[in-house]
Amino acid sequence: MTETTPSSGQPHRSDGSAPAVHDPAASRPVGQPVSSGGGSGGGEETRPLPPPYPYAYGQPPHGQPPFPPYGQRPGGDWPGGNPGGNFGGGSGGTSENWSGGGDRPNDRGPRRRGAAAIAAVALAAGLIGGGAGTAATYYLTRDEGGFSSTALDQPIKPQNASNAPAGSVQQVANKVLPSVVSITIATSQGVGNGSGIVLSDDGLILTNNHVAAAGSQGGSLSVTFSDGKTVKASVVGTDPTTDLAVIRAARTSGLNPAQLGSSAGLSVGQNVVAIGSPLGLSGTVTSGIVSALDRPVRTSGESESDQSTVIDAIQTDAAINPGNSGGALVNMAGQVVGINSAIATLGSSMGGQSGSIGVGFAIPIDEARPIAKQLIDDGRAEHAQLGVTVTEATGSDGVSTGAALQGVNANGAADKAGLRQGDVITKVDDRQVTDADGLIAAVRSYRPGAKVTLTYVRDGQTHTAKATLGTDGGKVQQPQQQPQQQGPGQDDNQQFPGPDDEQQNPNQLPFPWPR
Repeated sequence: MTETTPSSGQPHRSDGSAPAVHDPAASRPVGQPVSSGGGSGGGEETRPLPPPYPYAYGQPPHGQPPFPPYGQRPGGDWPGGNPGGNFGGGSGGTSENWSGGGDRPNDRGPRRRGAAAIAAVALAAGLIGGGAGTAATYYLTRDEGGFSSTALDQPIKPQNASNAPAGSVQQVANKVLPSVVSITIATSQGVGNGSGIVLSDDGLILTNNHVAAAGSQGGSLSVTFSDGKTVKASVVGTDPTTDLAVIRAARTSGLNPAQLGSSAGLSVGQNVVAIGSPLGLSGTVTSGIVSALDRPVRTSGESESDQSTVIDAIQTDAAINPGNSGGALVNMAGQVVGINSAIATLGSSMGGQSGSIGVGFAIPIDEARPIAKQLIDDGRAEHAQLGVTVTEATGSDGVSTGAALQGVNANGAADKAGLRQGDVITKVDDRQVTDADGLIAAVRSYRPGAKVTLTYVRDGQTHTAKATLGTDGGKVQQPQQQPQQQGPGQDDNQQFPGPDDEQQNPNQLPFPWPR
């Protein structure tokens, strides 16, 4: 079957309508030629279709040489540059007449050549681009030790510890560590340790009484400085009432006295740093904040022979552990604002944890400074007194309401101010008093001779009175047990109350707290 192509300018059909579309391949047998109409003479020429290929993909046709390597032109007779037959005017086929003039375009060869050319150009561009990228990567990294460089191959850039940021814990530690020492206590019962703060370049050191007391009771003291040098030390003076002491180390050169600040300007939430020797680990630095101020804390020693006392404390969550006692609590300017002295611990019914639970206490430096001066000058220190015996006053709901006066010493400060037994003190100046320890701590925060305003309740009525605080003369008072019928009495003339006080409420927190 043939398909006739009309001459140029002639209609497709005799009636002028377009011819029906006819697919030669749909009706011819396999292998028969497909004819197309030629020029004006009405002649026809045919083009044979290639037979089915009896070879596998990638193998050369029968009678053809193997395909050359990529990039080389194939040999043999490949007219037009296309393998697989003589198309488009090659030998084995007659010329086609194209009504549009000129040679009839090859409907298969050029399309294959274009696809092959595009693929070749893309592949070449990829190879060139990949090579250029590799060359660029090598050029940029040739001085960095190769393509597989890791953090282990990077150069070390040492930090200069002296360039600590201003106001940082690191800067504070660099400044204060040379001024804090580790103290070793040796007694017949064993060896313990504490901390201390260098006060002078001739060896004076401030610490806690419960750290240094053994040195005046047959034990020995040794001081280890930040440079590792250890020397013997002797006791200059101790004060069980405030739990402070001064010792002197046998070293007079190379010392770095600490800079003392003021505790009066502290605020709750202010950053602080604790430095000392917890568990014998000298030069330990921890940080935290001021958790509370004016916290009355009744402390006890680690043995029954240690005396109990009430301190007017700075509370902090900076980690403080056994061995920190006597060490420095400093502000972010590196100034000492407190002497670390005690920690809160959990009783056996609450787990028995004895290390830091984030509740530590320090003696304010403003209260420690005058005591230390007196210990250096006289070997003893005086304390303010109100001249009363007190106990806790509670309401019907069990809430503490103040310090009830169980006794008033004749000619004492309270007696001269007109207070009587049964009065309940609720304030000292502007400071609230909620219990007996609160009154003791408040009075001891003053120096002898200070004038204060007392607010008290008598017969349901609130009154105020002016009082001039007395002095204990620097005498160490011995504990006096109050008569049982009077209840757990506490006397601000003495260091600690009778043993009944610690057992008045079995459900209370495990006070007294250890040092």
